[in-house]
Amino acid sequence: MFYLDFQKADCKNCYKCLRACPVKAIDMRNQQAKIIESRCILCGHCTHVCPQNAKSVHDDTKAVEQLLAKNKNVIASVAPSFVSSFGLSDFEPFRAALKELGFTEAYETSEGAVAVTAEYKKLLESGKYENFITSACPAVNRAIQLYHRDVLKFLAPVDSPMVAHAKMLKSRYPKADILFIGPCIAKKREAAESGIITAALTFEELTSLFARRGITVGGVKQDKKPEGKKAVGTEKSAPVAEVAACADCKTVADGEALRSKFYPISRGIIKSFGDFPKGYEYIAIDGVERLDRALEDLRDIKGVFLEINACDGACVNGPCAIKHRGGAVEANVLVRNYTNSSAPDPVGTYPSLKAEHPPIEPGDRVPTEDEIASVLRSIGKVKPSDELNCGACGYSTCREKAWAVINGYAEEEMCVPYMREKAESMGNVIIENSPNGLIVCDKSLKITEINRRACELIGQDRPEYIFDCFDPTAAFKATESGRPVRVDKIKLEKTGRYVDMNIVPLAKENALLVVLTDITDKVNYDEEIEKVKRGTLEVTDTVIEKQMRVAQEIASLLGETTAETKVALLKLKSAMLKDDKS
Repeated sequence: MFYLDFQKADCKNCYKCLRACPVKAIDMRNQQAKIIESRCILCGHCTHVCPQNAKSVHDDTKAVEQLLAKNKNVIASVAPSFVSSFGLSDFEPFRAALKELGFTEAYETSEGAVAVTAEYKKLLESGKYENFITSACPAVNRAIQLYHRDVLKFLAPVDSPMVAHAKMLKSRYPKADILFIGPCIAKKREAAESGIITAALTFEELTSLFARRGITVGGVKQDKKPEGKKAVGTEKSAPVAEVAACADCKTVADGEALRSKFYPISRGIIKSFGDFPKGYEYIAIDGVERLDRALEDLRDIKGVFLEINACDGACVNGPCAIKHRGGAVEANVLVRNYTNSSAPDPVGTYPSLKAEHPPIEPGDRVPTEDEIASVLRSIGKVKPSDELNCGACGYSTCREKAWAVINGYAEEEMCVPYMREKAESMGNVIIENSPNGLIVCDKSLKITEINRRACELIGQDRPEYIFDCFDPTAAFKATESGRPVRVDKIKLEKTGRYVDMNIVPLAKENALLVVLTDITDKVNYDEEIEKVKRGTLEVTDTVIEKQMRVAQEIASLLGETTAETKVALLKLKSAMLKDDKS
């Protein structure tokens, strides 16, 4: 199972998800985008830009519903950014809504953030770090493990507030299932890898669960005490400090708890420090796009504390935060007001928060220069000036695109300038070698394109207007009606050629396409056939007339001969009769 779902979609070569992905974890082949799981840091950028809505966060609501239905001891760890997503100024209504949903208890993850800040301070004060990178954002941690392994030595070996809080809750409720609730997709993978968190639920998923149960956050009634079950919330008053500390547990002063609720906003980790360990410049970086530049700079300097968040504006602007009209600005205001008005959570002891962030090999092949040059040549880039680095394919540079092709993540045809040039080149070859005359003109009938064959037919070299070539009546009719018009057997005066003319309106281009089909040979052939027909008819008429004369003459001669024969025979008959009587 992966944490982002890609549905099969009718991709339109927009490459938006590829452009939005800061680590290019998109496999774009066969007109279909897919996640490259080994490269993905789960920042969630791609889920917001796809016009086909083909990318979504894996939905865990059914699994959570089943867990809540069968388990009587499920504890929620709630990211402090709930304030901005749900528009609340107090945690109690949120806790009540979660209990109505089936959670046994709910606590703010800021309890874990207090302990994380304390660990950061100790590491900074040790003087062992030339530079220091916070480890609170799992998407950033993954990016460094995959793509910036040379600065892993600066990444704090400390659990995130979510994992730290889960460890604290597990020490308090050893048999409970711990669920994290927040605005982050990357927390789902971090939760699964932690081994102590059952699941991570996004605010969007939680909203869906509330809707299914008809639960309104804020103003909901507390659950009544079920029979045979401890009243929900009775464990709330037991602070962590009252739990027997483990051998390596550490203690945090309650005064630092309040500032830990700044974590979900930009510079929130820095704000959580009461006093700053000396020797560092404290800088906050928001957005994965800025991460690369910041880490490149970190290689050449010393004494920098970097708070890095994958999301612009930090966690309040996470991929699964509930967005409101005021956006990240209003979210910041809500969190600040909440932090400044709420009482600190009681945090006394906490277990070891040591974390390891080993380097991760993405498994990509590093191509040779010859391989890259070969791919570049295949898309018409034979010299450096051909490498436009336009980013239309989704990759920042042509060389990066070549790398993707070699690794099987992209296709050569994704290069938009190359394909356009290829299409135009092929189109020009077809147009110039077409046996038909082709003319393109605007609505004023001014010719904008004309091929060689059309010039030959009309007997002019690059005429300016249609009416310089032939009667424009049909062209005006096509313009007015918006429908194709056909005129058969037009004689072009200058060349004497005959053509059939088709005029097609091009609505999108606001133009007309005139196609001239040369039918001169057919017309000439038809005329020759007609001439032969006329000659044949004339000969036939002459023969018939002559035959009629001959017939008449024969008939006349036959008539005279027959009459003479009749007379002779009658005379012979008469003579014979006379002989018989005598």
